[in-house]
Amino acid sequence: MPTRIFASLIVFLILTSCVHNPLDVDLNKVNIASVPGERFEKDLFNISQNDIKKGTIELKNKYGSFFDHYMMNLLKVNNTSDSIYEARLVAFLNDKDIKGCYAQIKKVYPDEAMNELTPQVNDCIKRFHHHFPKRKLPVRFVTCTSGWNYAFAYTDSTLITSLDMYLGDTSIYYQMLQLPQFRTRCMNKNYVIPDMIRGWLVTEFDNAEPTNTLLYHTIFYGRIYYAVTALLPDIADTTLMCYTPKQMEYCKEYEKKLWGYFAEKNRLYETNMKTIQELTSDGPFSGAISKECPPRIAMWVGLQIVRSYMKNNEGATLEKLMEEKDAQKILTKSKYRP
Repeated sequence: MPTRIFASLIVFLILTSCVHNPLDVDLNKVNIASVPGERFEKDLFNISQNDIKKGTIELKNKYGSFFDHYMMNLLKVNNTSDSIYEARLVAFLNDKDIKGCYAQIKKVYPDEAMNELTPQVNDCIKRFHHHFPKRKLPVRFVTCTSGWNYAFAYTDSTLITSLDMYLGDTSIYYQMLQLPQFRTRCMNKNYVIPDMIRGWLVTEFDNAEPTNTLLYHTIFYGRIYYAVTALLPDIADTTLMCYTPKQMEYCKEYEKKLWGYFAEKNRLYETNMKTIQELTSDGPFSGAISKECPPRIAMWVGLQIVRSYMKNNEGATLEKLMEEKDAQKILTKSKYRP
């Protein structure tokens, strides 16, 4: 290799290796208190049914407002002084399916699994603090069983995940509930953290505009998914979007045509909620396009637009992106042209 070419190659490699990734975070330089991982489901099922009152006081002292939130949503009681509280709690703890589900949770998520999840959650919180230094941070991470009512929640600075929603696609309880395969495929360990982080970010940045348009929802979820990749930098797009490899291949192969579908006839400015839901809701596919098109396709397109926006706008930061409410501005400045 001629000397000049070799020298030019060296310079090129040095320059490209020095390109700064704005999402890179040196976690060693982020000094915040660690968030503990707590197993509410374990403490709840260890309560003595011979002294519900004592057990309730202990749980309230440990979990604070989360305990009240949990009981109100799960048992549908106003508070623990409600006359039906004890009877409903005992019935819940002795329910055959609930007890069986808890037994499965203990098998799938032994204490060792919790010891793996908690550091991942803390790393996400550190990255969040790096990008959003002025925002309030979660102070605890709690797992529970929700009776299959919800997968995750964020309330009173507490990140919550319901482990009964992540038992694996072969769980007998998902068959009992007749959940569709497109849902159960993503109800396993790999999705505990991504789903919870996405739910947290939606709660944190839900700054909905008065006017609902397909463009707004496309960009909103594009920003959310992009932020998830910032907090979970090693996440694969298949996991991020809950897509199969085949579905992801479809997106990449037909990206130009997908964009053409959204851009034509001013479809991005559609306000009909039925149309918007067809392109943003979960399901086996996006029927508005084809049976081969993955569900929530507007969210995937939105992610590509946001990635283009961040790439093509010098000085763009995650904080500025998440504070920007003008979807049209992000679209225009993204220069997205697949």
